[in-house]
Parts: sequence; structure tokens; C-alpha cells
Amino acid sequence: MARAQQNTMLGIVLMSATALIFALQDGISTHLSGTYNVWMVVMIRFWAFAAFALALVARQPGGVQAALRSRMPWVQFLRGAVLILEVCVMILAFIKLGLIESHAVFVCYPLIVAALSGPILGETVGWRRWSAIAVGFVGVIIILDPGAGVFSIWALMPLFCAALFALYGLLTRYVARADAAMTSFFWTGWVGALLITPVGLWMWEPMSGADWGWMGLLCFTAAAAHFMMIKAYEVAEASDIQPFGLLQLVFIAGLGVWVFDEALRPNVVVGAAVVMAAALFTLWRARVTARG
Repeated sequence: MARAQQNTMLGIVLMSATALIFALQDGISTHLSGTYNVWMVVMIRFWAFAAFALALVARQPGGVQAALRSRMPWVQFLRGAVLILEVCVMILAFIKLGLIESHAVFVCYPLIVAALSGPILGETVGWRRWSAIAVGFVGVIIILDPGAGVFSIWALMPLFCAALFALYGLLTRYVARADAAMTSFFWTGWVGALLITPVGLWMWEPMSGADWGWMGLLCFTAAAAHFMMIKAYEVAEASDIQPFGLLQLVFIAGLGVWVFDEALRPNVVVGAAVVMAAALFTLWRARVTARG
């Protein structure tokens, strides 16, 4: 299968739009999970995701059979499993910590991408990027503020999610070498739906009419965001577009302050700035190294 034609500007637009939509769906997930259990909310979201993926691939040449024929089926399955776990744990972090503080830690995921790009993608990580990774995690410690006397295990949840999302992004880039974006999209939706359904059905709760409206919007944004991210990685190099994924923290900060009445604590602002600076440097070094 020929690789998709590269278009860096399109990749930047897609990644920026993905960051905005991820921020909006995180806000909706926080609202719904404050009333209903996380597992049911995520299950319905992935049911819609899987249904949309099925409808989309059915219109493509070869239909569902072509989408199922992955050259890396076990990697595709792992991608779906990693994503469903990351989504569930991150929503729990939103409830326990709030949107802003969760994402201030989560934004370190490009640093984890850099650390894992060697073993997964075969890229070389030099001492400059390792130094930036170390500085970035100093920023994470500033955000978590373990010496404040109020540190809890919940504060580590977004860090765990960052590692999972970094792995998901790297696996997405890895399978893009062999599978089309539509194949990855189909596998993402159906693997996630199959894995979460037993738990979600067990934890089912009645939902009000108004919240079904929010759920519908959540389902649409989830499908749209993941498809755009998959497409962005297909048409552009990860090192070129990844910095624009960091815009999600900016969008989340506005949403947290204006909609959820969250506060921007000074240590969170300082720590997030350190993490973002380190992440941007890491991504820049990856670009320089890739272009020789």
C-alpha cells in the first residue's frame, strides 16, 4: 500500500483542530461523569465511535472486509486497548483533580513520546533530548507539588495517562507505515467498544433526556477527533505536527476557568510552562535529527 501524500500544513491544521475537540470532549466527559459512572459513559461513546467507523468504511472500496485486513492486527488491537484504558483513567483524573491540573501533567506526553521513540520507532534520542525530558519531568514535579502535604495517588493518574497516550500515538504512527487511516480508525473504534462493553453494561444507569443530548455531542466529537489525529499522522511527520497538540492545554485552561470555575494555581502555571518548553525543545530536536 502506498504511503499517503505528505502535506505538513494539512497535518498542522488537523492536529490543532484535534486539540480543540479533545478539550471540548474532556469538558463534556467531566460533566457527564460527575453524574453517571465513567464506564457507562465511555461505553456509549465507543458504541457510537464503532458505529460511525462501520458506516464510514462501508462506503469505501472493499468495505468492512478491506478495513479488517490489517497488516499489523495485534498492534492495532493493542492501540485500541491502550486508548480505552487511557480514556477511562483520564476521566477519573478529571473528577478527582479537575481539568486544568490533570492536563497540566498530561501535557508531558511528548516527552514520553521522545523517550519511547527509540524502542518503538527506531529513532535516535540524543543527550539534548534526554536532558529536555529530565527538565520536563522537573516541571511535572512542580505541578504535583508533593511537599505541599496534600499529595495523593490521584495526582499520578494523569502521568500514567500521558504514558498511555504517548504509546497510543507512537503505535498510530507505527501502523501508518502499513495500514491506511481508515483501517486504523475502524480498529480503534471496534476494539475499544468490545473491551469496554462488558464493564459498561454491568454498571448501566438511567440517563436524563438532556444528558443524552450531551452524550450525543460527546460521541460525535470523539469519533471526529480520533479520525483527524490518525489522518494527521498519516499526512505529516510526527515531529512537525506534535507541537500543535500542546494547544489542548491552552483550550483546557480556558474551559476549566470559564465553565468549571477552576483556579489556576501558581505552581501549576510554572510547572506547565516548564513542561511545555521542554516538550517543544524535544520536538524541535526530533525534527532537526530527522532532517539530518
